[in-house]
Amino acid sequence: MSTLCPLDNIRIVLSHTSHPGNIGAAARAMKTMGLHSLYLVNPKSFPEQEADARAANAVDVLHKTKVCEDLDEALENTVQTAAITARPRELSPVVFDARQGARELLQLAQRQPVALLFGRENSGLTTAEVNKCQIIIHIPANPDYPSLNLASAVQIMAYELRMALTENTEPAAIDRKLANFDELESLYAHLERLMTVSGFLDPQKPKLLMQRIRRMLARIRLEKEEVQILRGILTALGKRW
Repeated sequence: MSTLCPLDNIRIVLSHTSHPGNIGAAARAMKTMGLHSLYLVNPKSFPEQEADARAANAVDVLHKTKVCEDLDEALENTVQTAAITARPRELSPVVFDARQGARELLQLAQRQPVALLFGRENSGLTTAEVNKCQIIIHIPANPDYPSLNLASAVQIMAYELRMALTENTEPAAIDRKLANFDELESLYAHLERLMTVSGFLDPQKPKLLMQRIRRMLARIRLEKEEVQILRGILTALGKRW
């Protein structure tokens, strides 16, 4: 029986892509390195003939592409998402360079789905999008001109993932059942509701409280059972309000 390749557990997610040619070029970059799962969040125009032309012999990747209405749909069931961004972020998740980040993702992908999130061509990822990620990956570049074409950024990360695969990374010593994106988002929503009704969180002046909580819990890498325990505690406490 064939074993699932870790690359099959890795999604490339493009958010609000403007130019269909970049989608096709990204698909080509993916296929050359053995990646096949492409997700698009509200692309401006897809499918398009220009995307097919730029994909060359990777049109099969385009034909299997999943178009999503929002980011939550694209990240469904993943246990870790890396935001690919060059901009420093206030209260950002843990930051890896491209090589370290690829190794981190590949290790998890040996057992569970992970994703790499790329932003708009002209402005990159929003703060709200980065907040839904557990790590940041920064591609080292010329500090005087760090701007990369979208497809070029996908190609670099696809290459690093392929190289990490050739290193024969060993599976994690403990087969932890990590909470997935949906479970974590439900926990954050539950916690935010309870903090609001208790008066601890003022929705009119939230400051960076939820962002800090997301960053803290992302470092822990909660397991499914741990999320269930926390949800149970919150439910019990919620009966007081």
